[in-house]
Amino acid sequence: MIPQADPGAGYRAQKEEIDAAVARALSSGWYILGQEGAAFEREYAQWLGEGQRAVGCANGTDAIALILRGMGIGEGSTVVTVSHTAVATVAAIEMAGATPLLLDIDPDTYCMDPDELAAVLDDPPPGIPPIRAVIAVHIYGHPCDLTPMLAACAKAGVPLIEDCAQAHGARHDGRMIGTIGYAAAYSLYPTKNLGALGDGGVLSTADHELADRIGAIRQYGWRERYISSLVGVNSRLDEVQAAILRAKLPRLDANNARRREIAAHYDAALAGTSLTPPARAEGVEHVFHQYVLRSPERTAIMAALKAQGVGTGIHYPVPVHEQSAYAGRTALGPAACAETSRASQEVFSLPLYPELTEAQIEQVCNALRGL
Repeated sequence: MIPQADPGAGYRAQKEEIDAAVARALSSGWYILGQEGAAFEREYAQWLGEGQRAVGCANGTDAIALILRGMGIGEGSTVVTVSHTAVATVAAIEMAGATPLLLDIDPDTYCMDPDELAAVLDDPPPGIPPIRAVIAVHIYGHPCDLTPMLAACAKAGVPLIEDCAQAHGARHDGRMIGTIGYAAAYSLYPTKNLGALGDGGVLSTADHELADRIGAIRQYGWRERYISSLVGVNSRLDEVQAAILRAKLPRLDANNARRREIAAHYDAALAGTSLTPPARAEGVEHVFHQYVLRSPERTAIMAALKAQGVGTGIHYPVPVHEQSAYAGRTALGPAACAETSRASQEVFSLPLYPELTEAQIEQVCNALRGL
């Protein structure tokens, strides 16, 4: 069976480099906020582009929450995002003390509907605190339609934060995702395009004062040891994971190119079937964290693929606003997340990671041709 995701394959592909990085970190005798973490932050910022700063943290959820804390967005604030996302996005908003407002998606790209965003910024739903920020989720590796979203945010005077957990290296109109909004958060979970071998996260911004403030907040608000000048938390990227990420970062662009190459094979295999390849909006560079198909016959198709030795997944089977922890208490936009609910009943993901062999790719393609 070809698994839908295989983080172990990523380790095996770079075993020698990763093992050396781990040994280097272990031998250093310094395991929290040391040279490896500082070097990863510099190298990640350089990869993003001139003027960026990066701050490592414990995970991608914390990365979002730290941005909001650093911006002073918490209790008495509403943050707009989508329901079609990993629940982490919404959990992070509440971790910071803010109130989430969940909008619907474009049914083709699964990203936030920019028209609904403009509508709620012009005329917010009654009964919620003032809207203080928008979090755009670049889902599956496809960038959001940022141009109208940024215009709507600028008109309303609220910052746009990018959730890049699934979009490391994607581009919008030639610009790197994560450098377009005011700040950006990245998960470094093992299955991500850039993944650690455990939990990890990083955030980025061109506002160096914000980066410095968040750098203090992530460790109890310390600017000097044991003295909290800010109210802080404990959210640190450990040295072993930072060393692993430093070993993997130089391959990220090539791995993203490999993901696009595999996606092209799947596109071709779907010709003549009832399934349509994932949409790519004009002017974007998709990095295919997931290759997502859609069908009202999802259960039967997934079973047919399984019979051919092809694993699949569902990202995500239950929208955040329908999950018991959030249902009935989370504010929704005027569309009531109708497209989101429809998508959750139909989407499914094929195996897609750079280490897939040519034989595995052909096996998936043959299974698709038979649908």
